[in-house]
Amino acid sequence: MMLLTFCDHHLQRLLDHQGALSYLIHLSHTLCGKSDSFQKQEEAAETEKMKWLLLLLLLCHAVPLQGQSTNVSPRPQVVNIGSVFTFKSLIGKVIKVAMQAAVDDVNANPTVLNNTRLNIIMHDTKFNGFMSIMEPLRFMENKTVAIIGPQRPTSARVVSHVATELKIPILSFTATDPTMSPRQFPFFIRTSQNDLFQMAAIADIVHHYGWREVIAIYGDDDYGQNGVAALGDKLAEKRCRISYKAALPPEPTRENITNLLIKVALSESRIIVVHAYFIWGLEVFNVAQYLGMMSSGYVWIATNWLSTIIDTNSPPLPNNIQGVIALRLHTPDSVMKKSFVQRWRNVTNVGLSTYGLYAYDTVWLLAHAIDDYLQRGGNVSFSTSPIVSELRGGNLHLDALKVFDGGNVFLESILKVDRVGLTGRMKFTKDRNLVNPSFDVINVIGTGHRTVGYWSDHLGLSVMPPEELENASSSGQKLHSVVWPGQTTHTPRGWVFSNNGRHLRIGVPNRYRFEEVVSVQSNGIITGFCVDVFVAALSLLPYAVPYELVALGDGHDNPSNSELVRLITAGVFDAGVGDITIITERTKMADFTQPYVESGLVVVAPVRKLGSNAMAFLRPFTPQMWLIAASSFLIVGAVIWCLEHKHNDEFRGPPRRQVITTFWFSFSTLFFSHRETTVSNLGRIVLLIWLFIVLIINSSYTASLTSILTVHQLSSPIKGIETLQTNNDPIGYPQGSFVRDYLVNELRIHESRLVPLWSPEEYEKALRDGPGKGGVAAIVGERAYIELFLSNRCEFGIVGQEFTKTGWGFAFPRNSPLAVDVSTAILQLSENGDLQRIRDKWLLRKACSLQGAEIEVDRLELKSFWGLFVVCGLACVVALAVYIVMMIRKFGRHCPVEAEGSIRRRSSPSASIHSFLSFVKEKEEDVKARSSRERQLEHI
Repeated sequence: MMLLTFCDHHLQRLLDHQGALSYLIHLSHTLCGKSDSFQKQEEAAETEKMKWLLLLLLLCHAVPLQGQSTNVSPRPQVVNIGSVFTFKSLIGKVIKVAMQAAVDDVNANPTVLNNTRLNIIMHDTKFNGFMSIMEPLRFMENKTVAIIGPQRPTSARVVSHVATELKIPILSFTATDPTMSPRQFPFFIRTSQNDLFQMAAIADIVHHYGWREVIAIYGDDDYGQNGVAALGDKLAEKRCRISYKAALPPEPTRENITNLLIKVALSESRIIVVHAYFIWGLEVFNVAQYLGMMSSGYVWIATNWLSTIIDTNSPPLPNNIQGVIALRLHTPDSVMKKSFVQRWRNVTNVGLSTYGLYAYDTVWLLAHAIDDYLQRGGNVSFSTSPIVSELRGGNLHLDALKVFDGGNVFLESILKVDRVGLTGRMKFTKDRNLVNPSFDVINVIGTGHRTVGYWSDHLGLSVMPPEELENASSSGQKLHSVVWPGQTTHTPRGWVFSNNGRHLRIGVPNRYRFEEVVSVQSNGIITGFCVDVFVAALSLLPYAVPYELVALGDGHDNPSNSELVRLITAGVFDAGVGDITIITERTKMADFTQPYVESGLVVVAPVRKLGSNAMAFLRPFTPQMWLIAASSFLIVGAVIWCLEHKHNDEFRGPPRRQVITTFWFSFSTLFFSHRETTVSNLGRIVLLIWLFIVLIINSSYTASLTSILTVHQLSSPIKGIETLQTNNDPIGYPQGSFVRDYLVNELRIHESRLVPLWSPEEYEKALRDGPGKGGVAAIVGERAYIELFLSNRCEFGIVGQEFTKTGWGFAFPRNSPLAVDVSTAILQLSENGDLQRIRDKWLLRKACSLQGAEIEVDRLELKSFWGLFVVCGLACVVALAVYIVMMIRKFGRHCPVEAEGSIRRRSSPSASIHSFLSFVKEKEEDVKARSSRERQLEHI
């Protein structure tokens, strides 16, 4: 009895600590018969003692005593995970087999869960959205640590809200909605690739082939809407766009699909992206083939739903998907994968899709996470949530939902898993996406398909698998050749003109004058240079363009070309043809073709003819230049005289002779005809520099004078746009042109000075009247128009330089593929000479076009030669300074008495200066002779 008391005492203590009272009491009654039968069998005392010893041993081995307790919880024998999906669906047939195979492999491997058995419970949702929500809730009533599923993102959203509250992780490899973020759903984990990467791959394919617009066909639910939204964002990064979002009901009928595809066929784009479900995706291609939309010219791109059908079903493939491009989740080839594929073929006749591989890896990922969780001391226990407790009562029994106590720790264990599975590396990024997202690009051909390339997030498109490309140099090829619908290998253009019978409305500005550029006749016919270029460009396109020219404006006021471009953006016109200058503001609203005319801004002003006269030879130099040049001749002559006077007899003599010699020498250097020789080194250096300068001045003068006497000259007080910026004279500009905004905004000219002009006649009158009679000092306009204006008006001319470089182009809506084709056609017109012939036909004028273009040649100014004069001046100053120093030293050496006397007689500096100047003036030979005589006298 003491043993029984001891056991009961410790048993109660142990049960209080371990929380397993009911289990051990039942075990005690079972083993010891501690009931009424025990009372009746007193005679079997020895047998009962043995039973109590057995009970004690059992208790001692089952539960540690209080003094021997540990923090490590016992590993459970079984851990339950749940899975919800539709068993008979295309994916369900595959993932059911794959997940059961994964569970069997996990349980067969004792190193994974350390003899803890993994049990998966699968519930069939039977294609029902309501069941896909309710079935996971049933798992949450039981002790399930994680749930795999549901299949659709819509159901996954609802279940994830509940899972977040109950701390039960939800893992899904089919709910690939890119908007399901970990911030909103912290307990939702996507174990396959995010649809965001799939849409990025499609955008790269579209950009690779040079297409600009696509049509997206999708189911109108969260999966379709969010996937297409991601596609639109990725296309926008490539400067492409979705031109038409064709939404279908989540469960469309054939009639729904037919009506939608008829609208698609009437659209311009022929690039169609199908983001569908397995159930009705193939029906889209059935109807498309019936409507003739699987023919040449169309491009069909399917997301990975189509590749899943191809992989799951046995060949041959349906004939209605020939030429389709599809994406498939990329799984690297490995020994593990090949072995599993061989096992798969021995188990089932159902084809193995990538979803089967991800299902297998998801189970293994959970197994490793459970093992990590248990090794960290995690306990598989559940409790009641206070929030759920408030829902107690009613027939729904929501209070039965339990909270996983270790849910947060288990979530961390899942996210830290890093292993290599059948699908490649299973590791999560900070955004909870799997690392190294990649896809296969497959092309359906004949009865099968072939892989034409690969896409990865870091490397983009390539013909090599991403795992091989990282370790090898890329060949630069993005994709192999594709067989498109219609059995053609020629890449489709990607768009056609809509088949709704509507012609393109081409807006043309109806100007008041300058009929050579654009002219709207009274009978409605529109002609002119711009129209002819446009028609010639369209004739070179490989397809017909139905269009009609529509005049903009009443023919009295010149319409604004910026307004024409705005109307193109608003959809009123499909294009704009005319004198539309390509400027920054307009390029923000529309796309422009290659310029077909270069036409910058120039200034035109009244000019007068400069005739020859008796003083024409003075014209090459400005008065300032003449003055500086003449002064330089005199200065250089004076410097040479100073340097040569003491040594050179040619620069000595009476004062009158010396002055004449100096003048003669200075100006004779202009013709290099000076006869006087220079004997001093300093004089020769100065003369050499001066002769070089004279050579340059002489050559410049000759060239300028030749130009003045031989070229027709025009003169104007306006020298260019700089003159207009500095004065306050009124300036004319073409009404309706961008010139006004440019002068005000860019050149900061006050708008009160600007005068709008409508026609060439108004141009002429305003220039003739001038600022004094209400006219203008000059007109700023585009060169093409100014040349037409000057063709028969010789009294005006272009002054200054062209100060902007712009051109005329045809305007189209943003991302219009027609703009690219027309640009190519314009280049062809330029290369074959047709563009120049059209220009000569309309814009070539012979009367005064050349006369008005030549303005007075600029006179040579001092600023062009000041550097030479500075060099010459410095040479003269340095030579004189050196000469003076030399003279002072010689004066001290040859005349020491006078030098010492001058030092003693500091009170009479004029005498010293006079003595020094006399020494300088004295001839060098006389100084030496006098010094020799003085030394002889000293010796006597």
